[in-house]
Amino acid sequence: MGILSGNPKEEPMHYGEVFGTWAFLTTTKGLIACHQTMLNHTGDKDLHKLLVEVINQGKQESDQIELLLKENNVGLPPSPPERPKANLEDIPVGARLQDPEICASVSIDINAGLVACSQIMGQCIREDIAQMFAQFHTKKSGIGC
Repeated sequence: MGILSGNPKEEPMHYGEVFGTWAFLTTTKGLIACHQTMLNHTGDKDLHKLLVEVINQGKQESDQIELLLKENNVGLPPSPPERPKANLEDIPVGARLQDPEICASVSIDINAGLVACSQIMGQCIREDIAQMFAQFHTKKSGIGC
């Protein structure tokens, strides 16, 4: 039986799939913490909604990837702690991230996530993993629409 025959879900993850999913999970968990911090700095209501949407999507992606890695006996990366909520007025004006800076950063993060999803989909032999990242890609493409 060849590696590309039968149900690929029954096959173990190959190195590229393990590395790609593990690195994606590490990055996603770090970005969730960053976006939670940015949430404390924004005063714009639309940007606040966008950040909440991005954070929630990141948490959903993390949960799915953690489940996949656990099922395949792959150790999980360390996770940063949840960021506490802060009052915008308590942050000194000179120390605040400005809304345009937050917008640019979130835009870069989403676009880098699209590239990462595409790259992992291209490496996958297992259709279930490629399909999961295709789903992530589709959701990232629609953020803010």
